[in-house]
Amino acid sequence: MSQAKVDRYKQEKSNRKKIMKKEKRLLFLEKLCGVLLIAALVFWAGYSIYNYEPASDSTTETTTTPVNLDALYDYYGTLQ
Repeated sequence: MSQAKVDRYKQEKSNRKKIMKKEKRLLFLEKLCGVLLIAALVFWAGYSIYNYEPASDSTTETTTTPVNLDALYDYYGTLQ
């Protein structure tokens, strides 16, 4: 091995604890951000569903039509 490789290896070995600690911290922050993002999406979806109100058009009014069912009731009465 060349002297440069040996020096680089020694420096990396001496800083290995710092490097591992930094990598673990970054991994934890990535996981935390992912969990927070998913929690925010679930909360937003739940809130949206809870507050959902169907659009009501005031221009269309409900009309009722009376139906005379006396003849049908009389027919059913004769069947028994």
